[in-house]
Amino acid sequence: MKFELTEDQVAFGEAITDLMRASDSVAVARAWASGDTAPGVALWKRLADLGLTALVVPEDEGGLGGTLVDLVVAFEVLGRELAVGPWIESAALAPQLEGEMVTAAAAPLAPYAADAQVARLLSGVAGASHPSIDTTRSLTEVTGADAFDVAALDRAVLACAAQLVGAGERVLADSVTYVKQRKQFGREIGSYQAIKHQLADVRIALDFARPLVLGAALGEIPVSAAKVYASDAAYLAARTGLQVHGAIGYTAEFDLSLWLNRIRALVTAWGTPAYHRGRVLETLTGVAG
Repeated sequence: MKFELTEDQVAFGEAITDLMRASDSVAVARAWASGDTAPGVALWKRLADLGLTALVVPEDEGGLGGTLVDLVVAFEVLGRELAVGPWIESAALAPQLEGEMVTAAAAPLAPYAADAQVARLLSGVAGASHPSIDTTRSLTEVTGADAFDVAALDRAVLACAAQLVGAGERVLADSVTYVKQRKQFGREIGSYQAIKHQLADVRIALDFARPLVLGAALGEIPVSAAKVYASDAAYLAARTGLQVHGAIGYTAEFDLSLWLNRIRALVTAWGTPAYHRGRVLETLTGVAG
């Protein structure tokens, strides 16, 4: 299956990338994790001004009238550039015309609401908060939350899958750069065949995952299949990235650790791999997994 983005889609992705890099999104993420949400809120407003939260709102309702492929383009960049805040909830699950930051719980896919300390809870009553392995995300228990329709939930799953692909791409890019610089036994470690093979496996996994995510956006592939493949590919990228970096890759001071923790959190967010494999099985056989 081959996909080619339009010039407008490429330009849209580049605009998001440029804005986030100009805003130093990594520094914003570190501030968010420490409890200083002001830089993150400011970046949110700038991205909302580009139309991200209203991307898939129909034009006759005042939105951009974008497609799900447009949504994938945006969320892959958000994953690659480490966006903070409840973007899945505000742009995919329940798109916000005015750019508001909202959050929600949607059991069983998302039993906790993300970033409820900053965002408006769409429904239900907030309870206890819990830490996440991803320090840039907080999780809050919610009781009495309203249910969402299948289309909304599938958009959220799709956005999560796209973020995973983007995060995996960032880890791969940083790992390739690192192995070209790090020397051991008088040689760049990237010159060793074993390292090349590991990184090539990640490249192949991501190249298989991206078409599935785009295929899900077009309705050709079950969204659960896209989430499974994106999770597996990103997790492979994270494991391989940590292996080639060594212990430094997981230290809090090293930026790679932010993406490693983000990937680990997103793999189980909006449905675990086991849940989505069961959903794919049900689609194929009619038998619940």
